[in-house]
Amino acid sequence: MIYHYFIDAPLEFGVKYIDICSSDTGIKSVSFANQKNQEENPNDLALSCAEALKGYFEGRVFSFDLPLEPDGTPFQKKVWRILCDIKFGEVWSYKDLALKIGSTNYSRAVGSANSKNPIFIIIPCHRVIGNDGKLSGYAAGVEIKKWLLEHEKKFSSKI
Repeated sequence: MIYHYFIDAPLEFGVKYIDICSSDTGIKSVSFANQKNQEENPNDLALSCAEALKGYFEGRVFSFDLPLEPDGTPFQKKVWRILCDIKFGEVWSYKDLALKIGSTNYSRAVGSANSKNPIFIIIPCHRVIGNDGKLSGYAAGVEIKKWLLEHEKKFSSKI
């Protein structure tokens, strides 16, 4: 069964809600929504995820210990697992990420996998920036990416 639970998004995001979708055994997606397009039917996992995200936004939670079940190709899942190694407040370039996969030749492929990440914030694809140090691409918009990175920079001294 699939469960949904919505929390209010930070006002700066320009969207109303964060939609948490889970199964009985893992988080399937965390996405942004302007309306509750699903009936809420949270399970304990969705509620735990909601509490962790609220803590993240309040500057109390710096890492997530939740079972994740994103749908994707084996390559995408490998990229997403490696993204989880990027610590709160750190940034990697697409080149850094590609090297962790095995070669700088994978830069475009990891960028593509990054853009298809279904579990925003928890799988921290926002922590990957362009090789030139500039913010580039974020499925939810570069302004949200910028906000997330600034938020983490503000609280990273608490770790």
